[in-house]
Amino acid sequence: MLDPISLSAVSAVTTVLGAVGSGMANEAGKWAWESTGGFVRRIAGREVPAPTTPGELDDVARLMVDQFRRDPRLAASWTAFAARMNGGMHGAGGGTAFGSCRPSLPVPTRFFTDRKEALKALDREASRRADGTPRLALVHGAEGMGTSELAVHWGTQQAGRFPDGQLHTDLGAASGPEGVREPGAVLRDLLRQLGVPAEEMPTSAARLSEYFRRCVADRKLLIILDHAHSAAQVRPLLTSAPAVFVIVVARNPFPGLDAVRVPVGPLADKDAVRLLAKLLDKPALAEARAALPSVLARCGGSPYALRAAAPRLTVPVSDSSAGGDPVRGAAEDTYRLLEPATAKLYRLMAVRAWPAIDAASAAHVTGTTPEEAAAHLEKLAEVLLLECGTTADGHARYHYRAAVRRHAEAAAVQEDGIAGCSAAMARMLKRYVDLSTSAAHQALPESWRVPAPSGARRGRTYESRGQALDALIAESGNLVQAVHCAEESGDPASAVRICRSLWPLQLKAGHHEMLLPALRIGARLADAHWPGTADAGALHAQLAHTFTELYRWDEAESEALAAARAEEASGHRRGHASATEFLGLLRLRQWRWQEAHACFDEAGTVLDAMLPTDAGTADVPRAQALLERHRGRALRGLGRTEESRGRLETALRYFRDHGDTYNTARTLTDLAETYLDTSESGAARPLIEEAIMTLDGQSAEYHVAYLRGMRERCTAEERRDTI
Repeated sequence: MLDPISLSAVSAVTTVLGAVGSGMANEAGKWAWESTGGFVRRIAGREVPAPTTPGELDDVARLMVDQFRRDPRLAASWTAFAARMNGGMHGAGGGTAFGSCRPSLPVPTRFFTDRKEALKALDREASRRADGTPRLALVHGAEGMGTSELAVHWGTQQAGRFPDGQLHTDLGAASGPEGVREPGAVLRDLLRQLGVPAEEMPTSAARLSEYFRRCVADRKLLIILDHAHSAAQVRPLLTSAPAVFVIVVARNPFPGLDAVRVPVGPLADKDAVRLLAKLLDKPALAEARAALPSVLARCGGSPYALRAAAPRLTVPVSDSSAGGDPVRGAAEDTYRLLEPATAKLYRLMAVRAWPAIDAASAAHVTGTTPEEAAAHLEKLAEVLLLECGTTADGHARYHYRAAVRRHAEAAAVQEDGIAGCSAAMARMLKRYVDLSTSAAHQALPESWRVPAPSGARRGRTYESRGQALDALIAESGNLVQAVHCAEESGDPASAVRICRSLWPLQLKAGHHEMLLPALRIGARLADAHWPGTADAGALHAQLAHTFTELYRWDEAESEALAAARAEEASGHRRGHASATEFLGLLRLRQWRWQEAHACFDEAGTVLDAMLPTDAGTADVPRAQALLERHRGRALRGLGRTEESRGRLETALRYFRDHGDTYNTARTLTDLAETYLDTSESGAARPLIEEAIMTLDGQSAEYHVAYLRGMRERCTAEERRDTI
């Protein structure tokens, strides 16, 4: 039993509260959080706002420990409850276990030259005696000097040092114009590589960083953070774990990071010639010997420029100046040798910094077939003007080096003109409007929040909802970039339409950090051009959802209220009710039970006033049933158990009668929780068993695991009662 007078009591309670709060990325975690809030209210004898900061967690813990001192029976009750939460969350995936796949680095280039001093510096830092400070190196050098290749080459050679794997992530692969990824998105990428499911990752950035550190604390790992921009971007990703070595790769040695600095400068001429000798056969190198001095001068010791120049050593280089930039110079020399159609694609796809380019999008912009576009893309990758990656489903996706894209964009302005560049952007924007609307509608066909495709612009047909969602996930970075493009192009309608089509990504796939900048733009444009409309209400509601999942509850509240105002002003009663309902759900998350109940009552009043001619009328019975379930949850938090059960049973009858297995299982779980609150395990057990059977074959692993944890508690209580 928890000792209520122990000096560690507050810390123990804080640990439980923090662990439950960190697990809200899945449905089971949200149940645990609500259950914890209700229990805290019963212990305190009053409503206690949900803690959102470490200091607030400690305050709630101290309040509870004070109550334990007054009544040791409460301490025993808390101990049993905490064990239930710990068991349920652990069974629902709340641990930090790794997947079976050992993460590895990208494939390095075959030929690597010189860099002996840099490699030795990395060796020294990796083997430094652990002293509690992070093992950290900052590899820096100009673009095209091989900084990323150096880190990957060293890691590949040293794989034996890191039996738990090697992680690589690009901190500059952002979809917005600023080109910087948020730490939260990077942490999620690293955790995915470690095999952690998205449903187990904490929602707030601060807790995500703490969770990541716990995951790697006892692991032997290499982590390469490529294309870093600043110390502020890197710090949340660092760990003092003794067997983790982090290599940060950047253009410049930015201040504020206590790391061993490993500069990577130009190759000396002898090493540059050695690299060319590895890339070419002896006769080809001998034939080009007369041209070598000018080639070496133009390449400036850049391994990238040398690799690009190797196939064309005997071809005269351009007279145009690259401003001393060897990467730009290499791009210009290669570009001059392209076929016209390939050169056109190279130019026009660079007008925006699209994170990933495929044959379908390239064909749309250039007016070719996907097969022709694929051939052009392959050629551009072959001559190093594009870099190629492969998606999980085997499709090729391409991107530019930053300096190469700048060269291509300048060539587009010069050769295609402003009108040609604008037309290319407009064609790409139209593609992403059509793609996002079509895929979103097929991913969530029953959702009134998702705009339906218009007329002939219905896009491709997907075989399943999952395939449609996968298409949105694959294009998520491009869709965010398209929203920026629409705003800058003076096309608010396209920006708003794409943003509304992001709803399935928010609801089903998370991606909240990535989508947030686009949603802000969409809501701002809707307010500016169509204030008080359903579009404005929908986008504020989407923002409210994302802020809630990111634990930014004050901002979520502001957006939910803005959504309700806009929907009410537009006369869209279904949207008004939904926004008010969402505010109630936020209040549940905040343990503000009475306010939550009032919100659900208000939403119900709005639904009752709907006319047969109103949009969404057919959805009202189901919406009312959901509100009954939510009222039951709020009443449970208030300790009004009998009223809670009555509301939940009403909702349960509707969901059973209409074959809604998902909400049937959720409501059965809620109802079982009310019986466990009063230690009526005999009444809870059949509800739990029915919920488990209802979810059979529905890919609801976390929910089922949580239910099994509840069932184990029933067994423990029944065993205790028989002793």
